[in-house]
Amino acid sequence: MKSSYLILTINPGSTSTKVGLYKNEEKISEKNISHPDSEIHKFECIFDQLDYRTEMIKTFLNDHKVKIEELSAIVGRGGPIRSLTSGTYIIDDKMVEELKTKYTVLHVSILGGLIAKNLAGSTVKNVFIVDPVCVDEMCDEARVSGHPIIVRESLSHALNIKAVGRLAAKELGKPYDKLNMVIAHLGSGVSVTAHDQGKMVDVNNAYDEGPFSIDRTGGLPLRALINLCFCGKYDKKQIQEMFMKKGGIIAYLNTNDGRVFEDMVTAGDKKAEMVMHGLCHQVCKEIGGMSTVLRGKVDAIVLTGGLARFKKLVELIKERVSFISKVLVFGGEDELASMAAGAYRVLSGQEKAKTLE
Repeated sequence: MKSSYLILTINPGSTSTKVGLYKNEEKISEKNISHPDSEIHKFECIFDQLDYRTEMIKTFLNDHKVKIEELSAIVGRGGPIRSLTSGTYIIDDKMVEELKTKYTVLHVSILGGLIAKNLAGSTVKNVFIVDPVCVDEMCDEARVSGHPIIVRESLSHALNIKAVGRLAAKELGKPYDKLNMVIAHLGSGVSVTAHDQGKMVDVNNAYDEGPFSIDRTGGLPLRALINLCFCGKYDKKQIQEMFMKKGGIIAYLNTNDGRVFEDMVTAGDKKAEMVMHGLCHQVCKEIGGMSTVLRGKVDAIVLTGGLARFKKLVELIKERVSFISKVLVFGGEDELASMAAGAYRVLSGQEKAKTLE
């Protein structure tokens, strides 16, 4: 008889916390808990938000008449700590310490694991993160940047990318670890990844490389960037915000909503059309580059993320890259379901949970 597991998943964002309840891999309920600016700005740093967000999730559980001790597992979104292989990781004291002190980028996703552990206390023993953004399976040559002081890092939308890789493999009728794929996540950041027999052997760092996205600039011309940094008009914080929070589509079109972007294009806005074609151009160049990493042996190109729902953009990308391989599209990103699936694979004995070494 198949066991039944009740799984809580938590995905914190800058102005909301998405939370879901799952029975095995089947969704029971999901909620996007909003955090108004007037409340979230009271906290000096993201770690100060821990108890605030935890209490809201407790309210969600109470509304569904679920006691914490009834949960089989709690899963939090995995933040950018040290490089890790793909998998489901136990949140133990060592993991908590690294989330608090050894992050590579101070990103709100760090709170996912901390909230999960905070909720679990000593009551729930299975507390996990799944495929965090720091999943690193890059081949050695992909780490070479062009200067020995700087080593290329693997930071990507690994949770959604790995989940979509498994979905694509199912559609292709082959195991994920027997396929070569280029998977492009198109969202607030863009991650284009080369998958060689199930390993993500190269990826543009979604924070500071590759195509621009909803609110990030991606890679920029180096001389112009250096000149901007030293022109005396901006400090480090302003530069970082300009490139990582207010770049990309929001800088060109003053919106960070992909649906508004699509509506502007549909309405014939010439500037929005130019931005769409520019994004298509950059994404296709990255897909082509990752195809050469796989030596042209590509079983499928996979498009995912919020902007993969933008039909005109997707069709433009298909026109340019379909000569390489077939193109599969999984629009959106269901990270809560991906976390639940990772926990279920461990609880059901399909995989073994990992710990930090």
